[in-house]
Order: sequence, then structure tokens, then C-alpha cells
Amino acid sequence: MKGPLFYSKILLFGEYGIIKDSKGLSIPYNFFKGALKTDDNPSHEAVKSNQSLIGFAEHIGNLQADGLFEFDIESLRNDVSDGMYFDSSIPQGYGVGSSGALVAAIYDKYALDKITVLENLTREKLLKLKTIFGQMESFFHGKSSGLDPLNSYLSLPILINSKDNIESTSLPTQNRAGKGAVFLLDSGITGETAPMVQIFMEQMKQEGFRSMLKDKFIKHTDACVDHFLNGDIKSLFGHMKQLSHVVFDNFKPMIPKQFHDLWKRGIETNDYYLKLCGSGGGGYILGFTEDIDKAKTSLKGHNLEVVYNF
Repeated sequence: MKGPLFYSKILLFGEYGIIKDSKGLSIPYNFFKGALKTDDNPSHEAVKSNQSLIGFAEHIGNLQADGLFEFDIESLRNDVSDGMYFDSSIPQGYGVGSSGALVAAIYDKYALDKITVLENLTREKLLKLKTIFGQMESFFHGKSSGLDPLNSYLSLPILINSKDNIESTSLPTQNRAGKGAVFLLDSGITGETAPMVQIFMEQMKQEGFRSMLKDKFIKHTDACVDHFLNGDIKSLFGHMKQLSHVVFDNFKPMIPKQFHDLWKRGIETNDYYLKLCGSGGGGYILGFTEDIDKAKTSLKGHNLEVVYNF
């Protein structure tokens, strides 16, 4: 048995800000993927994945008991006890949606009366999906926006205008020959979402942090989303520099220590600008550059993975 493939995602803009109604832009990233599987001779990883699915199936059963949605819970439990697991190349703790892809795969296979990508995706349907996915994914993160599974399930770019206003969108056509690029920088360490969100929530208790979020972080994030979707690269990089600066000054705990100097160097040289990819704390760091060759030279010795060309 092998299920359909579900892909990783990249939240280009909006990390943390979307908790407080900033705009956000999330895109599918087809480099990593996963599928539900059963094997006669499961590997150690498959057995581990299957064990975590036992708890996840219970979580879904509890949500169903509360009348939040309807799943074929019997089939899910049977398949899990038959050794079903999630065979995935999506790295965990890297900010590219490993649990989101799993949630999407389980919903796709076991949800009754499910909303599909083939129907007219009204705002109501997207919000309903996002709510269901948030409740399902809370098993892994404690609190989830539901955006990662939504992206993985639909395999479409998602534009977040505010908490209650999301829509699927299209991106400007990539310029494959262009020098500008969005890239992933591998920090070499895994990050955990829950402790990072905890730090953020603690900081939100301070008035100074709250006004920085509104007046600087959200302002530059919203501008970046608009300029990116409109293909206004010059304006995008102006705000990108500001955003990188704001993150460096106010989200230090979320940036792995060994990357503090690199982060600063990007802002000072304008060779590239770094930002958080997901909750931070490790995993991938997201980079934007107007000249990928310059960025590669500047970041020599680091692994860069280009995800989008301008």
C-alpha cells in the first residue's frame, strides 16, 4: 500500500506575525515529500513513525468525539495496527512542514465528506480546512495555525491576508536565468517549534515588543508580501533589509548563535538578507539575494538550496 504524495512547504513571509494578523505567504516546496505506506519488512524509521501514528490516531479519535469533524476512525486504527507509517524525506525540525504533510495525508485518506482541491475553494472552505488541520496538527506542536497542512494538502501558494481571510494565489513567473533568488541555508541543527513559540508568547507580554511587532515587523512583512506578489523586486529588497534587521534585533533567541555574524554581515554588505524559516531555533534559515553568485561567495562553506529565482 502506498498513498499519494504530500509535499513540504516554505512560509516565505509571516512567521510569528500571522499569530498577530500580519500578512503571510506560504508556498509548496516539492523537493521534499511524504506518503502513507505499509511494508512487510519495516525499517527502524518506519516502526518509529508507526508508533507516533498510534498516538495521533487517538488524538483524531478524541477530536471526532467532540464533534469537530468525521473520519473513518475504524480504518485509520486498523491500518495503524497493520503497521502503516509515513514514509517521508521531509526533515523534522527544519521549518518546512514535516508534520503538516502527515496531517494532509491522513485527512486525504480518512476524512469523510472531505473538501477537495477540485472544488470551488471559497474562503469559507479554506478556513474550515485550516481550522480542522490546526486541531489535528496541535498533536505535534501544542498550538498550530493549520497553514502547513493546508499548503501541503492543496499544493498551492496560500496568501494570508489576516487570520480569517486566506486565499490561494499565484506567484509571479520565475525568471530561471535571473540572478535574484530565494534560498534555504542549512543551519545543521534541528529546531523545535513549541519552545520557540513559548519564547515569543512570553515576549508578547511586554508592551515594547508588541509595538515593535505592529510598527516594524508586521509593516515590513506586509510590504514584502505585496512587493513579492507584484514582482516589484526593488521595493521588495528595501523592505527585506529592514525585516532582516528587525528580526536580528528582536528575535535573537530564534537565531542559532553561530549564525549571528552571518546574519549581520548580510545586512552590512547587502550581499544577501536572512530571515527565519518557520519558528527558527535551527533547521533552515531563509535567504534573499539580488545576486546569487555574490551570496554563494559570501556564504562559502555553507549549503545553499535555491527555491525561487527572480
